[in-house]
Amino acid sequence: MFSNSQIDIDSLPKFQDVQLQPISSKYIYILFFNLIFTYGIVLITLISIKYIFNQNFLGNYFWFAIAGILLLIGIQAIFMYLNFKTRKYGLREKDIIYSAGFITNKTTTLPFNRVQHIEISRSFLSRKLGLSTLKIYSAGESGGDISIAGLPKSVAENKYAFLIDILNERV
Repeated sequence: MFSNSQIDIDSLPKFQDVQLQPISSKYIYILFFNLIFTYGIVLITLISIKYIFNQNFLGNYFWFAIAGILLLIGIQAIFMYLNFKTRKYGLREKDIIYSAGFITNKTTTLPFNRVQHIEISRSFLSRKLGLSTLKIYSAGESGGDISIAGLPKSVAENKYAFLIDILNERV
């Protein structure tokens, strides 16, 4: 006989009770480097066009454009810093939780039985700072993939080994 009893929602474990761990504070250097590098290319290109190819490039608005880009860098740096402070992760017996976002906070909880693939990646700057990115891919197209950037290399490797052990127990 089919049974579909109602669940007492108050008795379910709450993800808010999990003590989430922040990512490494060194990761902010990578974020700021990427910001400066990207806008640096734009600024160098504008200045090169003005002084190498055409003295009247954008006319009187050239310095307003430069000031606007510098203001945009400042605003984006502030939001980047505030967003960085919200990046946290946590492990429980049966799932992993990742939370990020200053204006719009997104919390993803991925049950281990949905984990399909795990990898660790390290960019050039990440290697220099001893950081890694742990990527956890879920089964299906639910958008539940988690990418935790800014973990110390040893922490990422420990989490990777822990998750691999759990995946191997399923097989």
